[in-house]
Amino acid sequence: MEDKRNIQIIEWEHLDKKKFYVFGVAMTMMIRVSVYPFTLIRTRLQVQKGKSLYHGTFDAFIKILRADGVTGLYRGFLVNTFTLISGQCYVTTYELTRKFVADYSQSNTVKSLVAGGSASLVAQSITVPIDVVSQHLMMQRKGEKMGRFQVRGNLEGQGVVAFGQTKDIIRQILRADGLRGFYRGYVASLLTYIPNSAVWWPFYHFYAEQLSSLCPKECPHIVFQAISGPLAAATASILTNPMDVIRTRVQVEGKNSIILTFRQLMAEEGPWGLMKGLSARIISATPSTIVIVVGYESLKKLSLRPELVDSRHW
Repeated sequence: MEDKRNIQIIEWEHLDKKKFYVFGVAMTMMIRVSVYPFTLIRTRLQVQKGKSLYHGTFDAFIKILRADGVTGLYRGFLVNTFTLISGQCYVTTYELTRKFVADYSQSNTVKSLVAGGSASLVAQSITVPIDVVSQHLMMQRKGEKMGRFQVRGNLEGQGVVAFGQTKDIIRQILRADGLRGFYRGYVASLLTYIPNSAVWWPFYHFYAEQLSSLCPKECPHIVFQAISGPLAAATASILTNPMDVIRTRVQVEGKNSIILTFRQLMAEEGPWGLMKGLSARIISATPSTIVIVVGYESLKKLSLRPELVDSRHW
């Protein structure tokens, strides 16, 4: 009899693709709505000099809420929703790469590592221009300027005004840097997210396997997976946060050199500057990763081909 503690990974060939994409888009949108405020806070913390504006994640949350209301926590969100496209490209690349690598290696660690890195490469090529615009929108504060560009007029961020701000930022980027400006920080993004994704998947499976061996057979697999996701995210965040700080500064402040940005950061704030925004990143990653993991694993189970439904344990 099969040991229920053995977590069976649902692969690409096991899925009903129509269900997978329809459910996937809805799930991704729900996740983005829930974690976007912490993404905005993390970006502002990483860009500010020292503690000139905010003293931490909670302080930033309160100050933004008081100054701009709830809408202030969602600046740039409409633009950011276009990353739904890159999200679907990410999961497709991940699953197809796992299938390809399986012809050469049966090691789950190898498949996860290669697939995670490849998926991130594809997704970042689509995401970076969207990120550049949305990050500049995140930097907008009433009466003050945090980034390179300041939108003109009303900053209420509602209706036509929100799209007006987006067009204004796009024009300013084009005027200042040309089309190349939309890929500012592309290399830094790759150096941040490829390792992050490549590390997350192997650690996720590793933690899930360790937990499954420690827990009773009757414990649902989704519980192991829900705990393993945040553990893997925290591990990956700690390892890649220094590059994430540099990436954000390159994109928002218009810097051209990763090395010079690193040197300036070290000179101004020392090694601790490389950990800026880490708590906000982990705080946003923990609930979002639980939702992502539970949602993604449930999505795959719901998208199983009918003849395979009874062969997978929850």
